[in-house]
Amino acid sequence: RGAPASLARKKAEDSGEDGIMGSRREALALYRDCLRAARRFHWANDKGEPWSDVLKKSARKEFEEARTERDPLLIARMLVTGRESLARIEDKFADAERKIFENIDNSRTRS
Repeated sequence: RGAPASLARKKAEDSGEDGIMGSRREALALYRDCLRAARRFHWANDKGEPWSDVLKKSARKEFEEARTERDPLLIARMLVTGRESLARIEDKFADAERKIFENIDNSRTRS
């Protein structure tokens, strides 16, 4: 019963399909996470363009440029770098948000 699934998995690994499809799924998940994170940036840049739009366009451009890449090592490196960068941005955003709420709480207790 379990043999067909394991054979299919083995065949996919041997042919490299699982690696490519896994990377494709991971890239799509990263892209969606980037778009979700971009929604949190409500303010505008110096040109008056919302940062969320700028970040979405930038993410789209980066992913489109990398779309034709076939080197599994380079793809893995790009995915790891993308995940780490997104995590750093989200951490900084969370820290800034936390500080804002602390300032609000502190200003309420002073009055």
